[in-house]
Amino acid sequence: MQFKLAFVTAALATLAVATPTPRNEPASSCTTGPIQCCNSVESATSSPIALLLGLLGIVLQDVNVNVGLTCSPITVIGASGSSCSAQAVCCDDNSHGGLISIGCVPVSL
Repeated sequence: MQFKLAFVTAALATLAVATPTPRNEPASSCTTGPIQCCNSVESATSSPIALLLGLLGIVLQDVNVNVGLTCSPITVIGASGSSCSAQAVCCDDNSHGGLISIGCVPVSL
């Protein structure tokens, strides 16, 4: 198990490439589900994120993506109480219970 984890981490680190500059998309352009409010957004190639993905058994098709950590949906944009004091993002995959969201792009609320 430890060898597998070390191998996955080394493989992800080897495949690391420069991430494109994030761009802020309008919130209305998010078609993959509700806008997420994440405590932080990191590259999938960073060591702690690669380790977390490996421990959870999550294999990414493209390691050059951003991953949101500790995310919750923002349900009504523009209403009082719907603000995000962290990072508002639109993510491709929100199916990991709010712990992580995969393929995140920052959005403007």
